[in-house]
Amino acid sequence: MLLNTMLLLGALMFCVGLFVVFTRKNAIMVLIGIELMLNSANLNLVTFSRFDPQALQGQIFSLFVITIAAAEAAVALAIVVKVYKYFKTSDLDKINSMKG
Repeated sequence: MLLNTMLLLGALMFCVGLFVVFTRKNAIMVLIGIELMLNSANLNLVTFSRFDPQALQGQIFSLFVITIAAAEAAVALAIVVKVYKYFKTSDLDKINSMKG
């Protein structure tokens, strides 16, 4: 595949993730949007690494990002479960209005 094609796909994935984060009110959907943006960054890192055979830094850094994203997803989902148990909703606007 061409470099431009892969970078365009990564940019498209990032834009979709950003759209989901800004438009959805459900906490789980916002987390999915964040994960999509992290995966698009990983795609760009691996793409740049593939087109420079001398350097593996992109692939190694991508592994670190995947590890951090997995930990972030686990902690964020635990927080969402606790918030849901307390407020009985996962709608971010309702949670924000109930906190005070």
